[in-house]
Amino acid sequence: MTTAPAESTRPVSTLPAAFWKPNPFAQPRPSRRHAIGFWLAGYVFAITIAFSTAPAPLYVLYQVRDHFGALPVTIIFSAYAFGVVASLFLVGHVSDWLGRRRILAVPIAVNMAAGLVFLRWAGIFGLLIGRILSGISVGMLTATATAYLSELHAAARPGASRRRAEMVAAAASLGGLGLGPLIAGFLAQYADAPLRLPYYVFEALMLAALVALGMTPETVRPEPWRSYHPQRISVPPAARPTLYAAGAAVAAAFALFGLFTSLAPGLIAGTLHDRSHALAGTATFVVFGAAALAQIATSRAAPRLQLGLGLGLLALGLIGVTMAIWDPNLRLLLACGGLAGAGSGAVFKGSISVVMDIAPAYARGEVLAGLFLAAYLGLAVPVLGLGLATQAFSTRGALLGFSAALAAVIFVVAGRLLGTREARLPGGENLAVDVTVPRQRQPPAARRNTPA
Repeated sequence: MTTAPAESTRPVSTLPAAFWKPNPFAQPRPSRRHAIGFWLAGYVFAITIAFSTAPAPLYVLYQVRDHFGALPVTIIFSAYAFGVVASLFLVGHVSDWLGRRRILAVPIAVNMAAGLVFLRWAGIFGLLIGRILSGISVGMLTATATAYLSELHAAARPGASRRRAEMVAAAASLGGLGLGPLIAGFLAQYADAPLRLPYYVFEALMLAALVALGMTPETVRPEPWRSYHPQRISVPPAARPTLYAAGAAVAAAFALFGLFTSLAPGLIAGTLHDRSHALAGTATFVVFGAAALAQIATSRAAPRLQLGLGLGLLALGLIGVTMAIWDPNLRLLLACGGLAGAGSGAVFKGSISVVMDIAPAYARGEVLAGLFLAAYLGLAVPVLGLGLATQAFSTRGALLGFSAALAAVIFVVAGRLLGTREARLPGGENLAVDVTVPRQRQPPAARRNTPA
């Protein structure tokens, strides 16, 4: 039997389309258009999410301008995190049937609106509204952009490993989160109008992202509007103990991220007595940059190794950060911030891998939704608690309590995640393998991905 050439897979003009069947032996061809779109989508992802952390090194300036302390900073930051959670569960999944490009345009526009709020509305309430808008944008962006990168890569390189798409997604998300404070901090330090110029620059970069998005091909065939429902959170009973441990691990990792994007600039200025905005931005960049590099470096490692290495680095880095604040030492703060950031990145990646392994195929979306809920609650709640603690205790004492609580969480989840070989269903079926699910158990109206 000979394989027909790729051209024979097209409908013959003399036959009705209903009688045409594609050749099952034909291989999809690499698409240069999707290859270019892949890198454009990476830029869109990185720049849009970078804006969400750009205000981090500017909080010290806002505190002076609007006369508020550490607690309002944590409230403003927590509002951002809760905006992410709400958006993630309300609209983070609708691109599955409305199309990736159409949905990605919305978070860019919402973030640009947030930039205008920062520019035009002075005071705490303006910061609060701007951060909520930015959180809504990120909740819509993250899942959609990650799926879009994977689909563009699959169309650009049919049959290739997904590793490149995963690496670019990690670099764009965590690297972008670090890039925002770096750009804003250097602009605030070395250019005029420190509370205006960073937003003008990001408005221009996001406008360019909208143009870039218009040049990328769609990967999802839009479907008629179906009955809407928020993203579901569903956890199979046998997977719950491991999922709860993984959720606690990512909550601890994101609490470290929250510390460096909310209170760290104030700690550097007040405790280390260095008011450089460039330094504040660099400290945040070091944490997120190390997290992105750790995810890329451990991408081929087993989930158990990722978690073990990540939890160890996170604990060591957290101890070093606490020591650097108690006995002011800038170099130690930066080095241990990078160490903790690398651990957080590895913990996050390892936790996702573990959850993907234990969840049945028909419930993976719902289980991952629960993991992301834990992550963003970890981003908001511990930092908010730290802000409240600074009202009753010294900054150093509050940070010591924050670190001790996170260390306790790390110790408990390490015993659970590293001490259990595998999760099993009550009947003894191993959940650590890819479960083949009958079609009738899959969610209705499954997504149809077709390169445009």
